[in-house]
Amino acid sequence: MFPYDNSGPEPIKKVSIVVSHGSLEGIYPALIMANGARMEGIEANLFFTFFGLEAIIKKRMDNVKVATVGNPAMHIPNVIGMLPGMSALATKMMKKEMEKLDIPPIGEFLEMIRDAGGKLYACKATVDMFHLTPEDFCDEVDSVINVGKFYELAAGGQIVFT
Repeated sequence: MFPYDNSGPEPIKKVSIVVSHGSLEGIYPALIMANGARMEGIEANLFFTFFGLEAIIKKRMDNVKVATVGNPAMHIPNVIGMLPGMSALATKMMKKEMEKLDIPPIGEFLEMIRDAGGKLYACKATVDMFHLTPEDFCDEVDSVINVGKFYELAAGGQIVFT
């Protein structure tokens, strides 16, 4: 009989999450994962790139929508998803369900993550490509960084793409 091995896998100490999608269903998984990491005492970095920047741009963060076209999980034909108002309707329904579960809006969620010690970064290449400035972002964003700095911050941890 072998003795019981109590060592198990090394616990996760740090996670860096890349947010590249600008839809409601693309942003919320990252926020939920980052918040959960902080609640477990795990260091959490969020790196917003390409359309993921929608979550941290002050003028856009409250208007993020559900993607109804090209989203097989919607279980509706693309031709229906393209109809005027479908994205708004799907977004309204999703937000209503999230509210029932006490899931906060994006801005409030970012504030919670930041207050819990999570770090939020915008991708410099994308910021430059979209002609954005640091003033375009919500106050919770720590910095605009390049991918090399992101890898430096992520070193020794898990990198997750949402």
